[in-house]
Amino acid sequence: MTETQHRTPHVLVMGWDGVRDDVRRAARTPHLDRLATRGFESTVRVHEKNRTISGPVWSTIATGVHADQHGVVDNDFRSHRFAEHPDVLSRVRAAGPGATTFAAAPWAPLVTTDSGGPLFPGGHHLELGGQDPLAALAACDEAVTGRVAQELLTADHAAVFSHHDLPDGVGHHEGVTDAYRAAVETCDAQLRVLLAAIEARPHRESEDWTVIVVTDHGHTETGGHGGDSEDERLAWIVAAGPGIDSDSGRGVDHADVMAHALTALGIEIDLGTIAGRPFGARAETGR
Repeated sequence: MTETQHRTPHVLVMGWDGVRDDVRRAARTPHLDRLATRGFESTVRVHEKNRTISGPVWSTIATGVHADQHGVVDNDFRSHRFAEHPDVLSRVRAAGPGATTFAAAPWAPLVTTDSGGPLFPGGHHLELGGQDPLAALAACDEAVTGRVAQELLTADHAAVFSHHDLPDGVGHHEGVTDAYRAAVETCDAQLRVLLAAIEARPHRESEDWTVIVVTDHGHTETGGHGGDSEDERLAWIVAAGPGIDSDSGRGVDHADVMAHALTALGIEIDLGTIAGRPFGARAETGR
């Protein structure tokens, strides 16, 4: 393929729920590390406008604005203002006739009407019962991985969101332990599956892929979050793709994920209406 031929942009956002940044950096995550060498890895402090709870932060990641605008202040989404601040996948579908997206998650409010959701309308909820809670959560994450990998291989979605919840579950159950670090490493193994699916796509040579891996918040040493400690606000983003380099992660915020995803897909957005900025923009402007 010559340089003048069109390359089709795609975006994968993978969420690792509740993974504290210092624990991630100490864990064995070779696939995430390799991704970071092709782009950036950056510590992200949960914005002061958001509580260190999944609902507000995933809403910020999806909509590009903080809780004062999207309205989600805890894990009950009923106060949301998603009509005024749509999620990134809805914006992708609205921007291009025929454009498709895919989302899968074990946490119901992200993709169902549970607790006032969904954050991502039309997403898929994968839930497996009949086991102890952590085993069930591990099975759910594996099911999400398999389903998303299948979509990456067989469909032509412009943007895909994959949510993985085991680290947060372990953190709540027992705190920042060896099992918590092992759950982080399991997420890395699942990232390997998704990256392999992208590389195996039949027209991979004519595609550009932006891959963003992000967590929503950290955990206290004994487990739990929602407070204002640095351990709870210690989050991170790793990203690679066209136009992303090691300097692109300077000063990034959770709201930047949505802004960069749309920019990578060539979708125009009024930056005056959101808090997010494409990766690298904050480093250039100092804001």
